[in-house]
Amino acid sequence: MADLAEQKREQYKTHAPVFHRPTEGAREIHEPFLRSLVDDAERVTLVHEADDGNVDGFLIAMLVPAPPVYDPGGPTCSVDDFMVESPERWESAGRALLERAVEITRERGAVQTVVVCGPQDQPKRAMLISLGHDVASEWFTLPFAQS
Repeated sequence: MADLAEQKREQYKTHAPVFHRPTEGAREIHEPFLRSLVDDAERVTLVHEADDGNVDGFLIAMLVPAPPVYDPGGPTCSVDDFMVESPERWESAGRALLERAVEITRERGAVQTVVVCGPQDQPKRAMLISLGHDVASEWFTLPFAQS
């Protein structure tokens, strides 16, 4: 999982070099954080294995309340940590992971899913759209000049 997360950081930093700039030792910092998420019984952690037995994707989801000004009718399945080994794996491994996460969180009361996806991550976006997801928001960032 930490290897896939490091790979995703490298991909995203080319599109948003300040916002997604990895900190020194990011992998070493992220690994225990991921372990804490996996150990949290409130979260849903799923791993996808390729035919050769290697991990080619993972997803971590959690139920969160909707913001107070919105009322979708129940909790939201929030998916932030969601990566696959290569862009072509979104349609297979990514789809399988997300469909299973939705199934589990719906059983726990979720009424919607919110998945984080960078605007440049076209294969992931295509998979999400093919499953009926709509873009609800995007973040715009502007680095301040260093003086």
